[in-house]
Amino acid sequence: MNPLAEQLNESLKSGNIHVYDMLSELGREIYFPKEGILSQSAEAAAGAKKFNATIGIATENGVPMHLPAIQDSLSAYKPQDLYPYAPPAGKPELRKVWREKMLAENPAMADKAFGNPIATNALTHGLSIVADLFVDEGDAVIYPDKNWENYELTFGIRRHGAIVNYPLFTEDMRFNSQGLRESLLAQKDKGKAVVILNFPNNPTGYTPGVSEGEEIVSAILEAAEAGINVVVATDDAYFGLFFEDSMHESLFGKLAGLHPRILPIKVDGATKEEYVWGFRVGFITYASEDAGVLAALEQKTTGIIRATISSGAHPSQTFVLEALKSPDFQAQKDAKFKIMKGRANKVKALLDSGKYGDAWGYYPFNSGYFMCLKLKDVNADQLRLHLIREYEVGTIALGDTDLRIAFSCIAEENLEELFDLIHRGVQDLQNS
Repeated sequence: MNPLAEQLNESLKSGNIHVYDMLSELGREIYFPKEGILSQSAEAAAGAKKFNATIGIATENGVPMHLPAIQDSLSAYKPQDLYPYAPPAGKPELRKVWREKMLAENPAMADKAFGNPIATNALTHGLSIVADLFVDEGDAVIYPDKNWENYELTFGIRRHGAIVNYPLFTEDMRFNSQGLRESLLAQKDKGKAVVILNFPNNPTGYTPGVSEGEEIVSAILEAAEAGINVVVATDDAYFGLFFEDSMHESLFGKLAGLHPRILPIKVDGATKEEYVWGFRVGFITYASEDAGVLAALEQKTTGIIRATISSGAHPSQTFVLEALKSPDFQAQKDAKFKIMKGRANKVKALLDSGKYGDAWGYYPFNSGYFMCLKLKDVNADQLRLHLIREYEVGTIALGDTDLRIAFSCIAEENLEELFDLIHRGVQDLQNS
């Protein structure tokens, strides 16, 4: 094993042996090279004032070389904020500003020890880092039965984790914390579990209430007290889009510092929060009481980044940073939130109107981009295909009964027509 990896592992062992035990084989072997091109380039940038012939970019007249055809459309930005490679961990100022944003939006994090957010190529990349660092073949990866299908690829196919699902809802349509608890305690013989918490949930648009959140934290704490090392990744992709009574904070803050056997990891980003899906800017943040553990996890994370994408896109990091610093940012974001909330409320009013009760029920939703219908007597995929062919309406079928509707991309004035067409499609299938 590389001596740098061994050094990081020793820091983890001395800071929190349980976190070291959580690492996958790759997680133990990975490190960020201190004597490679990037570190040598960093040293040169600090001291080579005359000629710096290190990193692989081209320069001209003292700035990064660029094409006017590109720069002319980006003239508000300096070339040095667009064209050079971003650091593997992300632009330092962006990381600082995102940390401040997290603290402002999550008061429970105020007195907790957690690291600086590390920039990722959006949330999928952040989740894949969690998988690489902490999942070996056969490790239990626990998340509900209603989930984002990419979890299977990221944790199951790529890392051969053992996927453990539990029903998202109880019979009275609350979050199934007992199912989470049982799934966790079933891993006692393995001694390790990775838990994914995704609120607002994709596909249902559900965020638990405060008391349900306490039950979730209690279930995870019970597993840790039973001797199970628990990696908890909060997938906060749709954070902030809370339209009704629910938790308005990430559970990351409640889990940080809770128990030495619990490693909370916050995966979030500008992708959906700030409506910049194509920018691919996300973050991964670790919580630990030990500064050495945080430093070692950051080094291992940047090692994974270096080994896969080298670094994230510099222009999009610059764009997000400038937006976050803008005095108009919050007002503009509030205006978009109001539109999203109006759409969600309109959907709920339509579904509660009684117009469609013969065709479907629906799962609770109070946040995010989506909601799910529960069809009564037609097949979801058959309906999906029929809606495309006959009415030019696109939906997502999940299993036999569930149909996901992204109200996020439908104007409020068009929602009634959308659901009327879906209802007509159900009637067509019922009559055939």
